[in-house]
Amino acid sequence: MREVTDPLLDLVRRHREPVVAQTLRSTVAAVISYVVARLLSSEPAPLTAPLTALLVVQVTLYTTLTTSMRRVNSVVVGVLIAIGFSSLVGLTWWSLGLIILASLVIGRFVKAGEFVPEVAISAMLVLGVTTTRVAATAWDRVLETLIGAVVGMLFNVLFVPPVWVQPASEAIEGLAGRMRDLLLRLGDQVLGHVAVADAADRLHEARRLDHDVVQVDEALRQAEDSLRMNPRVKEGLLSRVVLRTGLDTLEISAVVLRTACRTLTDLAKARTGEPLFRGDIAHALRELFCHMARAVESFGVLITTQVSASAEEAEDRLVRELAASRASREVVAHLLLDGVRRHPRQWQLHGALLAEIDRILDELDVAKRSERLVEELNRHSREQREKYPWVAKLRARLGASPEYGLEPHRLPPE
Repeated sequence: MREVTDPLLDLVRRHREPVVAQTLRSTVAAVISYVVARLLSSEPAPLTAPLTALLVVQVTLYTTLTTSMRRVNSVVVGVLIAIGFSSLVGLTWWSLGLIILASLVIGRFVKAGEFVPEVAISAMLVLGVTTTRVAATAWDRVLETLIGAVVGMLFNVLFVPPVWVQPASEAIEGLAGRMRDLLLRLGDQVLGHVAVADAADRLHEARRLDHDVVQVDEALRQAEDSLRMNPRVKEGLLSRVVLRTGLDTLEISAVVLRTACRTLTDLAKARTGEPLFRGDIAHALRELFCHMARAVESFGVLITTQVSASAEEAEDRLVRELAASRASREVVAHLLLDGVRRHPRQWQLHGALLAEIDRILDELDVAKRSERLVEELNRHSREQREKYPWVAKLRARLGASPEYGLEPHRLPPE
Protein backbone atom coordinates (compact mmCIF):
# COMPACT_ATOMS: atom_id res chain seq x y z
CA MET A 1 0.00 0.00 0.00
CA ARG A 2 2.88 2.36 0.70
CA GLU A 3 4.18 2.05 -2.87
CA VAL A 4 0.77 3.12 -4.22
CA THR A 5 0.06 6.05 -1.96
CA ASP A 6 3.50 7.66 -1.90
CA PRO A 7 3.47 8.76 -5.58
CA LEU A 8 -0.05 10.14 -5.12
CA LEU A 9 0.98 12.08 -2.06
CA ASP A 10 4.02 13.35 -3.92
CA LEU A 11 1.77 14.52 -6.79
CA VAL A 12 -0.47 16.37 -4.35
CA ARG A 13 2.53 18.06 -2.75
CA ARG A 14 3.84 19.09 -6.16
CA HIS A 15 0.50 20.29 -7.61
CA ARG A 16 1.77 23.86 -7.86
CA GLU A 17 4.84 22.97 -9.90
CA PRO A 18 4.60 24.18 -13.53
CA VAL A 19 4.84 20.70 -15.11
CA VAL A 20 2.14 19.21 -12.88
CA ALA A 21 -0.15 22.21 -13.26
CA GLN A 22 0.29 22.18 -17.04
CA THR A 23 -0.56 18.45 -17.23
CA LEU A 24 -3.74 18.73 -15.18
CA ARG A 25 -5.02 21.93 -16.79
CA SER A 26 -4.38 20.73 -20.36
CA THR A 27 -6.15 17.42 -19.72
CA VAL A 28 -9.28 19.02 -18.26
CA ALA A 29 -9.46 21.71 -20.97
CA ALA A 30 -9.04 19.11 -23.76
CA VAL A 31 -11.87 16.96 -22.41
CA ILE A 32 -14.20 19.94 -22.05
CA SER A 33 -13.45 21.15 -25.60
CA TYR A 34 -14.15 17.66 -26.98
CA VAL A 35 -17.53 17.50 -25.24
CA VAL A 36 -18.50 20.93 -26.55
CA ALA A 37 -17.34 20.06 -30.08
CA ARG A 38 -19.45 16.88 -30.06
CA LEU A 39 -22.50 19.06 -29.46
CA LEU A 40 -21.74 21.69 -32.11
CA SER A 41 -19.75 19.95 -34.86
CA SER A 42 -21.09 17.53 -37.48
CA GLU A 43 -17.87 15.50 -37.42
CA PRO A 44 -18.23 12.10 -35.69
CA ALA A 45 -14.89 12.52 -33.90
CA PRO A 46 -14.04 16.25 -33.60
CA LEU A 47 -10.49 15.75 -32.32
CA THR A 48 -9.28 19.10 -33.63
CA ALA A 49 -10.96 20.82 -30.67
CA PRO A 50 -9.10 18.92 -27.91
CA LEU A 51 -5.90 19.12 -29.99
CA THR A 52 -6.25 22.89 -30.12
CA ALA A 53 -6.97 23.06 -26.39
CA LEU A 54 -3.82 21.03 -25.67
CA LEU A 55 -1.76 23.46 -27.72
CA VAL A 56 -3.49 26.56 -26.39
CA VAL A 57 -3.65 25.95 -22.64
CA GLN A 58 -0.31 27.08 -21.26
CA VAL A 59 1.09 27.49 -17.79
CA THR A 60 0.40 31.25 -17.84
CA LEU A 61 -2.56 33.35 -18.95
CA TYR A 62 -0.39 35.53 -21.20
CA THR A 63 0.99 32.62 -23.22
CA THR A 64 -2.49 31.07 -23.43
CA LEU A 65 -3.96 34.19 -25.03
CA THR A 66 -1.09 34.70 -27.47
CA THR A 67 -1.00 31.01 -28.39
CA SER A 68 -4.77 30.97 -29.01
CA MET A 69 -4.57 33.84 -31.47
CA ARG A 70 -1.69 32.31 -33.42
CA ARG A 71 -3.35 28.90 -33.49
CA VAL A 72 -6.71 30.19 -34.78
CA ASN A 73 -4.89 32.39 -37.29
CA SER A 74 -2.93 29.46 -38.70
CA VAL A 75 -5.98 27.18 -39.06
CA VAL A 76 -8.17 29.82 -40.72
CA VAL A 77 -5.41 30.71 -43.21
CA GLY A 78 -4.84 27.03 -44.01
CA VAL A 79 -8.56 26.44 -44.58
CA LEU A 80 -8.83 29.46 -46.88
CA ILE A 81 -5.84 28.24 -48.91
CA ALA A 82 -7.42 24.78 -49.22
CA ILE A 83 -10.76 26.20 -50.37
CA GLY A 84 -8.99 28.29 -53.00
CA PHE A 85 -6.99 25.32 -54.30
CA SER A 86 -9.99 22.94 -54.29
CA SER A 87 -11.87 25.24 -56.64
CA LEU A 88 -8.98 25.24 -59.11
CA VAL A 89 -7.23 21.86 -58.96
CA GLY A 90 -7.74 18.45 -57.41
CA LEU A 91 -5.43 16.51 -55.16
CA THR A 92 -2.32 15.38 -57.07
CA TRP A 93 1.32 15.08 -56.13
CA TRP A 94 2.17 18.44 -57.67
CA SER A 95 -0.86 20.22 -56.19
CA LEU A 96 0.01 18.76 -52.79
CA GLY A 97 3.56 20.11 -53.03
CA LEU A 98 2.27 23.46 -54.25
CA ILE A 99 -0.21 23.83 -51.41
CA ILE A 100 2.42 22.90 -48.80
CA LEU A 101 4.85 25.44 -50.25
CA ALA A 102 2.20 28.15 -50.42
CA SER A 103 0.98 27.40 -46.89
CA LEU A 104 4.45 27.57 -45.34
CA VAL A 105 5.28 30.82 -47.17
CA ILE A 106 1.95 32.48 -46.36
CA GLY A 107 2.21 31.26 -42.77
CA ARG A 108 5.38 33.32 -42.36
CA PHE A 109 3.68 36.42 -43.69
CA VAL A 110 0.62 36.13 -41.40
CA LYS A 111 2.91 35.72 -38.37
CA ALA A 112 1.61 32.32 -37.27
CA GLY A 113 4.75 31.85 -35.17
CA GLU A 114 5.39 28.26 -34.12
CA PHE A 115 2.10 27.26 -35.83
CA VAL A 116 3.38 27.82 -39.38
CA PRO A 117 3.30 24.03 -40.04
CA GLU A 118 -0.32 24.08 -38.82
CA VAL A 119 -1.24 26.20 -41.86
CA ALA A 120 -0.05 23.46 -44.20
CA ILE A 121 -1.59 20.71 -42.05
CA SER A 122 -5.01 22.41 -42.08
CA ALA A 123 -4.82 22.96 -45.82
CA MET A 124 -3.88 19.31 -46.50
CA LEU A 125 -6.61 17.89 -44.26
CA VAL A 126 -9.29 19.99 -45.93
CA LEU A 127 -7.96 19.40 -49.45
CA GLY A 128 -7.92 15.66 -48.80
CA VAL A 129 -11.71 15.36 -48.74
CA THR A 130 -13.94 15.23 -51.80
CA THR A 131 -14.84 18.44 -53.56
CA THR A 132 -18.44 18.29 -52.36
CA ARG A 133 -17.30 18.05 -48.75
CA VAL A 134 -14.64 20.78 -48.86
CA ALA A 135 -16.84 23.58 -47.56
CA ALA A 136 -18.38 21.46 -44.79
CA THR A 137 -15.03 20.04 -43.70
CA ALA A 138 -13.44 23.47 -43.77
CA TRP A 139 -16.18 24.93 -41.60
CA ASP A 140 -16.03 22.02 -39.16
CA ARG A 141 -12.25 22.38 -38.82
CA VAL A 142 -12.51 26.11 -38.20
CA LEU A 143 -15.35 25.56 -35.75
CA GLU A 144 -13.46 22.89 -33.82
CA THR A 145 -10.37 25.09 -33.69
CA LEU A 146 -12.40 28.00 -32.38
CA ILE A 147 -14.03 25.75 -29.79
CA GLY A 148 -10.67 24.47 -28.56
CA ALA A 149 -9.18 27.97 -28.49
CA VAL A 150 -12.17 29.53 -26.72
CA VAL A 151 -12.36 26.73 -24.15
CA GLY A 152 -8.63 27.03 -23.53
CA MET A 153 -8.84 30.79 -23.06
CA LEU A 154 -11.95 30.65 -20.88
CA PHE A 155 -10.40 27.89 -18.80
CA ASN A 156 -7.40 30.06 -17.97
CA VAL A 157 -9.55 33.17 -17.49
CA LEU A 158 -11.97 31.46 -15.09
CA PHE A 159 -9.26 29.41 -13.40
CA VAL A 160 -6.39 31.86 -13.43
CA PRO A 161 -3.02 30.08 -13.51
CA PRO A 162 -0.83 30.59 -10.47
CA VAL A 163 1.96 33.13 -10.43
CA TRP A 164 5.27 31.34 -10.95
CA VAL A 165 7.38 33.91 -9.11
CA GLN A 166 8.22 31.56 -6.25
CA PRO A 167 9.98 28.91 -8.41
CA ALA A 168 11.92 31.69 -10.16
CA SER A 169 12.84 33.25 -6.81
CA GLU A 170 14.05 29.90 -5.51
CA ALA A 171 16.11 29.41 -8.67
CA ILE A 172 17.72 32.84 -8.25
CA GLU A 173 18.46 32.18 -4.58
CA GLY A 174 19.94 28.82 -5.56
CA LEU A 175 22.24 30.51 -8.07
CA ALA A 176 23.30 33.07 -5.45
CA GLY A 177 23.89 30.22 -3.00
CA ARG A 178 26.19 28.38 -5.43
CA MET A 179 28.14 31.56 -6.04
CA ARG A 180 28.43 32.04 -2.27
CA ASP A 181 29.73 28.51 -1.81
CA LEU A 182 32.30 29.03 -4.55
CA LEU A 183 33.54 32.24 -2.93
CA LEU A 184 33.86 30.49 0.43
CA ARG A 185 35.87 27.68 -1.18
CA LEU A 186 38.12 30.26 -2.82
CA GLY A 187 38.67 31.77 0.63
CA ASP A 188 39.78 28.39 1.96
CA GLN A 189 41.85 27.72 -1.15
CA VAL A 190 44.12 30.77 -0.86
CA LEU A 191 45.42 29.57 2.51
CA GLY A 192 48.66 27.66 2.04
CA HIS A 193 49.81 25.77 -1.03
CA VAL A 194 47.24 25.14 -3.79
CA ALA A 195 47.64 22.32 -6.29
CA VAL A 196 46.96 23.24 -9.90
CA ALA A 197 44.31 20.51 -10.10
CA ASP A 198 42.43 21.99 -7.14
CA ALA A 199 42.53 25.47 -8.65
CA ALA A 200 41.30 24.02 -11.96
CA ASP A 201 38.39 22.36 -10.13
CA ARG A 202 37.29 25.77 -8.85
CA LEU A 203 37.56 27.13 -12.38
CA HIS A 204 35.36 24.34 -13.76
CA GLU A 205 32.89 24.99 -10.96
CA ALA A 206 32.76 28.65 -11.96
CA ARG A 207 32.20 27.68 -15.59
CA ARG A 208 29.24 25.51 -14.60
CA LEU A 209 27.55 28.65 -13.33
CA ASP A 210 26.84 29.52 -16.98
CA HIS A 211 24.56 26.48 -17.23
CA ASP A 212 22.90 27.45 -13.95
CA VAL A 213 22.22 30.95 -15.29
CA VAL A 214 20.48 29.48 -18.36
CA GLN A 215 18.21 27.35 -16.17
CA VAL A 216 17.37 30.29 -13.93
CA ASP A 217 16.63 32.40 -17.00
CA GLU A 218 14.07 29.82 -18.18
CA ALA A 219 12.34 29.86 -14.80
CA LEU A 220 12.36 33.65 -14.78
CA ARG A 221 10.85 33.86 -18.28
CA GLN A 222 7.98 31.70 -17.11
CA ALA A 223 7.53 33.88 -14.04
CA GLU A 224 7.53 37.02 -16.22
CA ASP A 225 4.81 35.54 -18.45
CA SER A 226 2.74 34.59 -15.41
CA LEU A 227 2.82 38.21 -14.21
CA ARG A 228 1.60 39.64 -17.53
CA MET A 229 -2.17 40.20 -17.81
CA ASN A 230 -2.71 38.39 -14.52
CA PRO A 231 -5.53 39.85 -12.37
CA ARG A 232 -3.88 38.48 -9.25
CA VAL A 233 -0.91 40.80 -9.63
CA LYS A 234 -1.05 44.55 -8.97
CA GLU A 235 2.52 45.55 -9.81
CA GLY A 236 3.58 42.88 -12.26
CA LEU A 237 5.95 45.19 -14.15
CA LEU A 238 7.87 46.14 -11.01
CA SER A 239 8.20 42.50 -9.97
CA ARG A 240 9.45 41.49 -13.42
CA VAL A 241 12.01 44.29 -13.55
CA VAL A 242 13.28 43.58 -10.02
CA LEU A 243 13.86 39.90 -10.79
CA ARG A 244 15.25 40.43 -14.30
CA THR A 245 17.75 43.13 -13.32
CA GLY A 246 18.75 41.05 -10.31
CA LEU A 247 19.49 38.04 -12.49
CA ASP A 248 21.45 40.24 -14.90
CA THR A 249 23.61 41.40 -11.99
CA LEU A 250 24.23 37.84 -10.81
CA GLU A 251 25.05 36.75 -14.36
CA ILE A 252 27.67 39.49 -14.76
CA SER A 253 29.08 38.68 -11.33
CA ALA A 254 29.29 34.99 -12.26
CA VAL A 255 31.27 35.84 -15.39
CA VAL A 256 33.68 38.02 -13.40
CA LEU A 257 33.95 35.32 -10.73
CA ARG A 258 34.92 32.82 -13.40
CA THR A 259 37.64 35.21 -14.56
CA ALA A 260 38.89 35.52 -10.96
CA CYS A 261 39.10 31.73 -10.74
CA ARG A 262 41.11 31.75 -13.95
CA THR A 263 43.49 34.29 -12.43
CA LEU A 264 43.98 32.13 -9.33
CA THR A 265 44.54 29.07 -11.53
CA ASP A 266 47.23 30.88 -13.51
CA LEU A 267 48.83 31.95 -10.23
CA ALA A 268 48.79 28.35 -9.00
CA LYS A 269 50.54 27.24 -12.20
CA ALA A 270 53.26 29.85 -11.63
CA ARG A 271 53.77 28.91 -7.95
CA THR A 272 53.64 25.13 -7.90
CA GLY A 273 56.10 24.71 -5.06
CA GLU A 274 54.99 27.49 -2.75
CA PRO A 275 51.85 29.10 -1.34
CA LEU A 276 49.80 31.42 -3.58
CA PHE A 277 50.19 34.26 -1.08
CA ARG A 278 52.16 34.86 2.08
CA GLY A 279 50.31 34.31 5.36
CA ASP A 280 48.96 37.79 6.11
CA ILE A 281 47.77 38.31 2.52
CA ALA A 282 46.12 34.90 2.44
CA HIS A 283 44.15 35.53 5.64
CA ALA A 284 43.10 38.99 4.43
CA LEU A 285 41.94 37.49 1.11
CA ARG A 286 40.01 34.79 2.93
CA GLU A 287 38.23 37.43 5.00
CA LEU A 288 37.46 39.38 1.81
CA PHE A 289 36.01 36.33 0.04
CA CYS A 290 33.87 35.52 3.09
CA HIS A 291 32.39 39.04 3.10
CA MET A 292 31.78 38.84 -0.64
CA ALA A 293 30.06 35.46 -0.21
CA ARG A 294 27.68 36.89 2.37
CA ALA A 295 27.09 39.93 0.15
CA VAL A 296 26.08 37.74 -2.80
CA GLU A 297 23.78 35.73 -0.56
CA SER A 298 22.16 38.91 0.79
CA PHE A 299 21.73 40.23 -2.74
CA GLY A 300 19.88 37.06 -3.75
CA VAL A 301 17.55 37.39 -0.77
CA LEU A 302 16.99 41.09 -1.48
CA ILE A 303 15.78 40.69 -5.06
CA THR A 304 13.50 37.75 -4.24
CA THR A 305 11.89 39.11 -1.08
CA GLN A 306 8.33 40.41 -1.51
CA VAL A 307 7.72 41.73 2.01
CA SER A 308 8.99 45.30 2.45
CA ALA A 309 10.25 44.77 6.01
CA SER A 310 12.21 41.67 4.99
CA ALA A 311 13.55 43.48 1.92
CA GLU A 312 14.82 46.34 4.07
CA GLU A 313 16.52 43.87 6.41
CA ALA A 314 18.17 42.10 3.45
CA GLU A 315 19.28 45.45 2.04
CA ASP A 316 20.81 46.42 5.39
CA ARG A 317 22.76 43.15 5.46
CA LEU A 318 23.92 43.71 1.91
CA VAL A 319 25.09 47.26 2.69
CA ARG A 320 27.02 46.04 5.74
CA GLU A 321 28.70 43.18 3.87
CA LEU A 322 29.62 45.42 0.93
CA ALA A 323 31.17 47.96 3.32
CA ALA A 324 33.11 45.18 5.06
CA SER A 325 34.18 43.80 1.66
CA ARG A 326 35.51 47.16 0.53
CA ALA A 327 37.39 47.63 3.79
CA SER A 328 38.94 44.17 3.41
CA ARG A 329 39.73 44.92 -0.20
CA GLU A 330 41.76 47.97 0.82
CA VAL A 331 43.74 45.86 3.30
CA VAL A 332 44.43 43.25 0.63
CA ALA A 333 45.44 45.91 -1.89
CA HIS A 334 48.02 47.45 0.47
CA LEU A 335 49.41 44.05 1.42
CA LEU A 336 49.67 42.98 -2.24
CA LEU A 337 51.37 46.26 -3.13
CA ASP A 338 53.88 45.75 -0.35
CA GLY A 339 54.52 42.21 -1.52
CA VAL A 340 54.98 43.27 -5.14
CA ARG A 341 57.53 45.86 -4.10
CA ARG A 342 59.55 43.11 -2.45
CA HIS A 343 59.02 40.41 -5.08
CA PRO A 344 57.35 41.68 -8.30
CA ARG A 345 56.61 38.19 -9.64
CA GLN A 346 53.16 37.82 -11.29
CA TRP A 347 52.26 41.35 -10.26
CA GLN A 348 49.86 41.55 -13.20
CA LEU A 349 47.83 38.64 -11.78
CA HIS A 350 47.57 40.43 -8.46
CA GLY A 351 46.25 43.52 -10.23
CA ALA A 352 43.81 41.46 -12.28
CA LEU A 353 42.44 39.78 -9.14
CA LEU A 354 41.85 43.14 -7.47
CA ALA A 355 40.13 44.49 -10.60
CA GLU A 356 37.82 41.47 -10.72
CA ILE A 357 36.94 41.86 -7.04
CA ASP A 358 36.18 45.55 -7.65
CA ARG A 359 33.88 44.66 -10.55
CA ILE A 360 31.83 42.23 -8.48
CA LEU A 361 31.46 44.70 -5.61
CA ASP A 362 30.45 47.40 -8.07
CA GLU A 363 27.77 45.17 -9.62
CA LEU A 364 26.29 44.38 -6.20
CA ASP A 365 26.24 48.04 -5.12
CA VAL A 366 22.81 49.09 -3.80
CA ALA A 367 22.89 52.59 -5.29
CA LYS A 368 23.81 51.25 -8.72
CA ARG A 369 20.97 48.75 -8.50
CA SER A 370 18.44 51.48 -7.69
CA GLU A 371 19.61 53.48 -10.70
CA ARG A 372 19.31 50.40 -12.91
CA LEU A 373 15.75 49.77 -11.72
CA VAL A 374 14.74 53.36 -12.45
CA GLU A 375 16.30 53.17 -15.92
CA GLU A 376 14.47 49.95 -16.76
CA LEU A 377 11.10 51.19 -15.47
CA ASN A 378 11.42 54.47 -17.35
CA ARG A 379 12.53 52.65 -20.50
CA HIS A 380 9.50 50.38 -20.34
CA SER A 381 7.20 53.34 -19.74
CA ARG A 382 8.70 55.16 -22.72
CA GLU A 383 8.32 52.11 -24.98
CA GLN A 384 4.69 51.68 -23.92
CA ARG A 385 3.95 55.34 -24.71
CA GLU A 386 5.53 54.99 -28.14
CA LYS A 387 3.76 51.71 -28.86
CA TYR A 388 0.35 52.75 -27.53
CA PRO A 389 0.19 56.57 -27.80
CA TRP A 390 -3.60 56.58 -27.43
CA VAL A 391 -3.25 55.09 -23.92
CA ALA A 392 -0.91 57.92 -22.89
CA LYS A 393 -3.33 60.50 -24.30
CA LEU A 394 -6.24 58.91 -22.46
CA ARG A 395 -4.33 58.86 -19.18
CA ALA A 396 -3.37 62.51 -19.69
CA ARG A 397 -7.00 63.49 -20.25
CA LEU A 398 -8.03 61.64 -17.14
CA GLY A 399 -5.30 63.39 -15.18
CA ALA A 400 -3.55 60.13 -14.32
CA SER A 401 0.20 59.96 -13.89
CA PRO A 402 2.29 57.53 -15.95
CA GLU A 403 2.43 53.99 -14.61
CA TYR A 404 6.14 54.32 -13.96
CA GLY A 405 8.29 57.37 -14.50
CA LEU A 406 10.47 57.48 -11.44
CA GLU A 407 13.36 59.41 -10.04
CA PRO A 408 15.98 57.38 -8.16
CA HIS A 409 14.90 58.72 -4.77
CA ARG A 410 11.28 57.81 -5.51
CA LEU A 411 11.90 54.16 -6.31
CA PRO A 412 9.18 52.00 -4.73
CA PRO A 413 10.31 49.42 -2.15
CA GLU A 414 11.25 46.03 -3.52
